[in-house]
Amino acid sequence: MEPIQVQGAPTIYQCYQGVLEKLPKKLSEQNFKQSVIIHGEKSWNAAKKYVKNLNIPTTTIKYSGECTHEEVSRINTIIKQEKADVIIGVGGGKILDIAKANGHALNLPVVLIPTLASNCAAWTPLSVFYDQAGNFVEYTIFPKSTFMVLVEPNIIINSPVPFLRAGIGDTIAKWYEADVLTRNLPDKPIPLEVALHAAKLCRNVLLEKGNSAIDSLQKGQISSDFIHTLETIILAAGMVGGYGDKYGRISGAHSIHNALTHVPETHDHLHGDKVAYGVLVQLALEKRADEINYLLPHYKKMKLPSSLAELGVIHNQSLAIETISEKAVQPGESIHFMNISKKEQVREAIEFVETTIG
Repeated sequence: MEPIQVQGAPTIYQCYQGVLEKLPKKLSEQNFKQSVIIHGEKSWNAAKKYVKNLNIPTTTIKYSGECTHEEVSRINTIIKQEKADVIIGVGGGKILDIAKANGHALNLPVVLIPTLASNCAAWTPLSVFYDQAGNFVEYTIFPKSTFMVLVEPNIIINSPVPFLRAGIGDTIAKWYEADVLTRNLPDKPIPLEVALHAAKLCRNVLLEKGNSAIDSLQKGQISSDFIHTLETIILAAGMVGGYGDKYGRISGAHSIHNALTHVPETHDHLHGDKVAYGVLVQLALEKRADEINYLLPHYKKMKLPSSLAELGVIHNQSLAIETISEKAVQPGESIHFMNISKKEQVREAIEFVETTIG
């Protein structure tokens, strides 16, 4: 196997109620002089009362709504004009990815404040890029990890339920994608063992506590299960790729997600929802019907999508299946790590999942 490069964690990570009260002090300790905050409208409304009085000049930049190369370039120009020496990203995964991409381009430290627990974007040193229409383009891994990640549970407890559910779906995939990539490796190095331990932790914690966390979010009450769930989504999931490198990042489920972005009916559905469905298709490709049947009750309980219809594809399913099957096996897709190369294989797996659900 190829050597593993470990980028295990941000330099600083903290998660507790009131953590952002320490942000001005943390910025001062690093002698930062000028910051920019990249945010969205909803994310800023959720977080601005916790991110205030930073004690240094600060410029806020509202992002356009998509993580594209063009948007990164636009914001890059503003950051240079403001002569900022630290970038603060406040929001969901796409905003955090824009902040990381600009930090890499300008060689500036990045502070990330997630307002959602919908993926591990706050932890991982990579950005996922889309085009203006929301179609997946590529992802880029950066050579430096994020400087600081601060998670304020009081922000995330007020986030919409679908985002936490999507985070659970995206994070359950960590085990299945890492497992299929490493199952037949004869001698696993210690960093990879750490990654696999984190991946299994992701699956086990979320199947045990995910539904309780959703219930806590619906009630607006921070609970132990809620904290365990959001830290599993942000921290443990990030460790899988951080310690496992390419053996702990993505395989079949994410290729199905990427292909689903080319089906217009799915554009209103979140990344993690599509990945959750991708897990089922990946398991079908592995001929693991028993594991599909094990997961389905958990999916139903947490309302994770287990069919194309639940992703909005109600009409013209045959056309959608053909599109997904073709796009999933394009050159460069991670599904090839599973030795899957033919669209007919993917089509058969999707049809198996749809028949099983039906």
